[in-house]
Amino acid sequence: MTIKILHLYPKEMNLYGDHGNVLAIKRRCEWRNINVEVINYEPGDAIPKDIDIIFGGGGQDSGQSKIEEDLQRIGPKLKSMVEDGAPCLVICGIYQLFGKYYRTADGTKIVGANILDIVTNAGPERLIGNVIINSYGFGEIVGYENHSGLTSIGPNAKPFGEVASGAGNNGKDGTEGCHYKNCIGTYLHGPILPKNPKLTDFLIKKALERKSHTEIKLQKLDDEIEHKAHTSAASRPR
Repeated sequence: MTIKILHLYPKEMNLYGDHGNVLAIKRRCEWRNINVEVINYEPGDAIPKDIDIIFGGGGQDSGQSKIEEDLQRIGPKLKSMVEDGAPCLVICGIYQLFGKYYRTADGTKIVGANILDIVTNAGPERLIGNVIINSYGFGEIVGYENHSGLTSIGPNAKPFGEVASGAGNNGKDGTEGCHYKNCIGTYLHGPILPKNPKLTDFLIKKALERKSHTEIKLQKLDDEIEHKAHTSAASRPR
């Protein structure tokens, strides 16, 4: 069995080591003898059939503007996949554009794909530092945030978790990220997956179950190094 990962806009949206998330999925699959194919998607490309995991990273406002039109073009296809249960991880810039819109500091409205029930407006300052969240379903998640966008979640979605340390979605309501079906949006860079293997395995498990139409029990791995990285990140001051 082969898992196909769709990596959205790796040239424009790949800040703060987000590509490491794709490597983490790939490695944890390979250690279990699961084949992986990574498909780098750029504006104008066709989306292949049978995509199993969707991933998108962070990027500057200029990068978001460059992909705006194309993301709206493929938005219905991505939305259909998410509604069908495809696992998805979107970070920072792509997280914002999976929502209804992102309004920049100069008032420019970048229209999103409307997959997640969120809206984002640029704030007066950047929210930067280490983050710890108590997630719903995965326990403690650690990462690093660097964003000026202030995201609000609508009634048709729920937060990824509650902020224990850091700013999260907007620095006010105590939420971080967004979780809808098997799609997770978050501001956590780092990259997030190597330090949070439970989240990586969630994406792999859901991909395999959707593909095989049967419940999957993943082979256990030795996560001593990953747990040490998690503990080290959690001990750093914001």
